[in-house]
Amino acid sequence: MSTPTNGERAPLLGDNERGQSGAGPSKARGVIWSLLTLLFLVATVLLVFFGKVFGDPFAPWLGTLPSDPNLAALAILDKAPIIDGHIDLPILVRSAFRNNVTAIDLKTKMPGHVDIPRLRKGKVGGFFWSAYVSCPAFESKDFLSATWRVRDTLEQIDVSRLLIAKYPDTFTLALTSDEVKSAIAAGKIASLIGIEGGHQLGNSIAVLRQYFALGVRYVTLTHTCHNAFADSCGLLPGMIPYHGGLSSLGKALIAEMNRLGVLVDLSHTSDATARQALAYSKAPVIWSHSSARAVHDVPRNVPDDILQLIGTAEGQTDAVVMVNFAPFFVAVPGNATVLSVADHVDHIAEVAGKEYVGIGSDFDGIGDVPVGLEDVSKYPALIAELYRRGWTKYELAGLTGANLLRVMAGAEKVAQELQAAGTPPKFDIYEKRKDIPRRGSDVEL
Repeated sequence: MSTPTNGERAPLLGDNERGQSGAGPSKARGVIWSLLTLLFLVATVLLVFFGKVFGDPFAPWLGTLPSDPNLAALAILDKAPIIDGHIDLPILVRSAFRNNVTAIDLKTKMPGHVDIPRLRKGKVGGFFWSAYVSCPAFESKDFLSATWRVRDTLEQIDVSRLLIAKYPDTFTLALTSDEVKSAIAAGKIASLIGIEGGHQLGNSIAVLRQYFALGVRYVTLTHTCHNAFADSCGLLPGMIPYHGGLSSLGKALIAEMNRLGVLVDLSHTSDATARQALAYSKAPVIWSHSSARAVHDVPRNVPDDILQLIGTAEGQTDAVVMVNFAPFFVAVPGNATVLSVADHVDHIAEVAGKEYVGIGSDFDGIGDVPVGLEDVSKYPALIAELYRRGWTKYELAGLTGANLLRVMAGAEKVAQELQAAGTPPKFDIYEKRKDIPRRGSDVEL
């Protein structure tokens, strides 16, 4: 008859290893536990008293951040990757490849700032593909000059969607904040689409609805030109207002954006437009790629009095200002560096709060770049600099993407509530259009 197995007996230890006394296993366990205890005490002493020397290699195992800011930045971005509010890859495809997606290999080095290897190196978890078409070179004061802006915007959306589909192992189209989170959790780069200018709507709210159906989730109210909806800040000081902020059609546009769940983007808008939009929008808003005017005084940057309107208190609106890397908006010529960009982040955080700032690089839409932020692979340098300045891992996780996701979720909630209440679509028609009869006028069929 076989001897019953002892439940305390180590399965890999045979009788010969136990020895004649039968006390082998107990003695072996004691030795092992003593060694483990000693190792733990040695590691604790090294980390407590010599942390700067020995701590970094063990930091991930202990749930702490490395003391080296560069390593800390990488550790943070592993958990909270970058979600950039504005990348102009589609316009580069238009200008350099004539919209021919088959001629592009994003797995190799691209001529601009963005490709898959650099996105991965930069710890990017998502970004808005900006569908950008320039303002008309010549525009009538009534914005009725015939243009191809809607066609060209549709081509930009087409390029974005085709490139996202071309690399399914890398990109996935994301339409909601939850889909962004799911994409990142799956190791994909969440891909969202934004429209960079109200002039790309052809004066039509109906066009907005069709863009939304194609995946667009923000619209910048203006670019460098005024349009039928709102006033722009232009590029240089001295832009003369046209509407004094929002037009009546612009208010209807914002109402429809709120109903659909399209983010209102206030980059490029005049100060009056921004103030009025903050007051009028029922949903949180964004600046997809703007910096701080108090740090560098150009019209494209956000002044402190508007930053103070951001928040959740009475008279404030939830928002995120996503800092632009364009050297002209960051510092005086020749002085733009990663430190300059960090100054803008710090200032917006100081005035509005750290939960209201994000990153909107404008990569592939800028000809020059700050020193230290040459392309999408360099995002960790900015995170490292802010870590040096005392930002915590939680605050940096907000900057890299959580703040934007909060604003997106807020806009989605407003849209759900408006639709549940039966809010009808907006059918306002630009009053100066001549192709559609005015209400009550004779119509020949």
